[in-house]
Amino acid sequence: KAELDALLIGQLLSSVSIPQADSARWRTQFLGICQRVRDVLLDYPGIARAALAAGIPASLEPLRVLEGLLSILLAGGVPAKSAAWASDAAYLYVAGYCLEAGIARVQNGHVDYRTLDRAEISERLRMLPAEAFPNTIAHADALTAGEGHERFDFTLTTLLRGLETDMR
Repeated sequence: KAELDALLIGQLLSSVSIPQADSARWRTQFLGICQRVRDVLLDYPGIARAALAAGIPASLEPLRVLEGLLSILLAGGVPAKSAAWASDAAYLYVAGYCLEAGIARVQNGHVDYRTLDRAEISERLRMLPAEAFPNTIAHADALTAGEGHERFDFTLTTLLRGLETDMR
């Protein structure tokens, strides 16, 4: 099963185009690749679990994507160690995001994020013991906020801002 999963992941990731690294557009390029990988994984619910469980890639396609992310960050002037760790972290984040999105109902092959009842989740958070979870209760709405891929873009944009700080 692991070999079949690896073949499927490789086939899916082969559709992700990797642009020539451009130092002037590195942030946009990096985010674009992550968004394309996200969309591919979301089109096949359950495959994100296999992508996370795969460990060392058995096909070249995940490595090609990682190489593309790394090349873009290096072209943008990100130090090598930071670029390597950020590329790996971004790939793990994308797969984890897609795994979590698998909780949502799938319709016609696409994830329907509207089925996640954020109000219900927020209400459940507010029901936690106040003495143990004061901040979670106070910020339950913020913890459950965000539409579509808003949280996805926020997280990766924050990662990129951190890399910019590392470049100084």
